Amino acid sequence: MEFIIENNSEKNVTNATRKIGYFYLPQREEGNERSFVRPLQRSGYPRFHFYLKMSPNGKGLIFSLHLDQKRPVYKGTTAHSGEYDSLLVKQESERIKKSLG
Repeated sequence: MEFIIENNSEKNVTNATRKIGYFYLPQREEGNERSFVRPLQRSGYPRFHFYLKMSPNGKGLIFSLHLDQKRPVYKGTTAHSGEYDSLLVKQESERIKKSLG
């Protein structure tokens, strides 16, 4: 699920997302896109996972959110059982919008 939050402050995005339970995955950074996760269980999965990048005009943050249901099956791959438009993902997107918007 993709959504945009207007970036009208100078808050540090990593600190702001940490306050709502997400942590940054530096090893998953690609280009101008950062990766953040919020595990739902101690085992690490399932977990909410979003990629974050600046909008082309620099005035918004583009979130690409999904729910990773399980760990990748093969080492070195990124394939997972992801949910992109489920009710849980929609609820989490609303929580993020309320907290950061």
